[in-house]
Amino acid sequence: MIRSIINAGLIIGILIFVNIIGSYFYNHLDLTEDKRFTLTKATKNLLADVEDPVLVRVLLEGEFPAGFKRLQNATKDILDDFRSESGNIEYIFEDPNIGNVEQINERRKILSDQGVRPVNLRLKDKEGTTEKLIYPFAMLSYKNKTIPINLLEPEIPGMSPERILNNSISLLEYKIANAIDKLDRTYKQPLVAFTEGHGELGPMQTQDIETVIAPFYDSGRINLDSIYSLSPEKVAILVVAKPLVAFSERDKFIIDQYVMRGGKVMWLIDKLNVNLDSLQGKEFYVPYDLPLNLDDQFFKYGFRILPNLVLDMQCTRIPQVIGQQSNNPQIEMFPYFYHPVVVPRSSHPIVKSLEGINLYFPSSIDTVQTKTGVKKTILLESSEFSRLQYSPVRLDFKHLRYEAKPEKFNKKFQPVGVLLEGEFPSLYEGRATEKMKEGLAQLGLEPIYKSTPTKMLVVSDGDAIKNLVDPSRNAYQPLGFNPYEKYKFANREFILNAIEYLADDGGVITARSKEVKLRLLNTVKAEEEKTKWQLINILVPLLFLGLFGFLYNWIRKSRYQG
Repeated sequence: MIRSIINAGLIIGILIFVNIIGSYFYNHLDLTEDKRFTLTKATKNLLADVEDPVLVRVLLEGEFPAGFKRLQNATKDILDDFRSESGNIEYIFEDPNIGNVEQINERRKILSDQGVRPVNLRLKDKEGTTEKLIYPFAMLSYKNKTIPINLLEPEIPGMSPERILNNSISLLEYKIANAIDKLDRTYKQPLVAFTEGHGELGPMQTQDIETVIAPFYDSGRINLDSIYSLSPEKVAILVVAKPLVAFSERDKFIIDQYVMRGGKVMWLIDKLNVNLDSLQGKEFYVPYDLPLNLDDQFFKYGFRILPNLVLDMQCTRIPQVIGQQSNNPQIEMFPYFYHPVVVPRSSHPIVKSLEGINLYFPSSIDTVQTKTGVKKTILLESSEFSRLQYSPVRLDFKHLRYEAKPEKFNKKFQPVGVLLEGEFPSLYEGRATEKMKEGLAQLGLEPIYKSTPTKMLVVSDGDAIKNLVDPSRNAYQPLGFNPYEKYKFANREFILNAIEYLADDGGVITARSKEVKLRLLNTVKAEEEKTKWQLINILVPLLFLGLFGFLYNWIRKSRYQG
């Protein structure tokens, strides 16, 4: 008897000791096919370098419907993973809706000032339907800086709530790691430089994206005529946004040597000079090739923008006057195939989970083989129902009168956005003039004819980064906002992801490509087979229990009666 008590006490003591030890260590074995519970190598490296405490305040405390409960649990799991890699990670869950009316309103105002907007959730209960404001946000504080993280992805037309929630859970690691990475480099902000002097977009036309990146990147303008060289140490990304005037060989040489030394370039290029204003008040318009003098440089780097226009049945609409009624014009919206909505099919971190991106008169991009190893990844392409019109082409609005024939849109999936990565060959190998070499020599530099590993992005539409401007009010619209559709497309998110990918040498953004597969229940089949599975779940355990009891008694009787 005493021995039994001692043994029981030892077992209880061991269990208590194991639990105490386990409270200081967090680990698990990830047996899932998609490795959803395993952090990426880049995230682990980032957390290993965290030197100061990181506090994550998750505003998801309380009772929620199943979907938000799943997001709540997934956020806790990922933060536990982070904490297992770094002892400096701490988190708490808070309910912003607790307290009296004054406290709640004051808290909501503070959150609103920080850019945190709630989700209005409709809940059904026995007494009817009620509304509740939910904040699917986390407030991350590090090195005396705090930024909000939106844990819930925006709604996408046609996408089920389950898939939106699944995308949100897939991106949790990236969002939290990216926030830590941004705050950690607050004091050494990279420079995103926009070229000028070739008719490029002006500061007001890129104001939205520059405002969005301002907390973590510096931005400015560079006139290539005024410098001899660009240093990747000083300019993290060079953006060439919708130039209209030819680049001189000197300007091209500066960009070339910048690339050779590891510089990253974002090319946002119109091949043909055309926009809606070109057609205003005209019976027709014939767009012409923009003489940018960049074709040979593009070809050397592994791509070319073809002199055509991509038409897509998946597009936005434009208004047209169809008649008059009581001296008032009758306006109707028509699909305009030259303004495609590109929905990314790639799982690359730049475009994963993005909704449609609105482009204006894009051209198709062709990739070519290079002397050195350059990997090409198609990020943006037209839909299954697209076609091409090669220059010269006569544009007018007459085609809007007729219904489109899908069989004519048979040039599917035309590339309009391509990422290039690797070692690029120089355009000026054997072509650099003495004057070009002298300019570099003044800076103590020699020409380089093969780049270090680097990246560049090309999009065949300069308007991809352009926000609308209202000169009368000196105001601008958000990047991606279409004034005719009254809808904001994902242009801003695409450009922001591209900037982060190009500037990200640590690879944190690779966590965006992490995918949690959605395995939804077949509700129709479940309803049809409900009775069968209820019987199996009830009867089978009882049968096993009965069989175990019978065998146990039979063995016991055989042993002691024999």
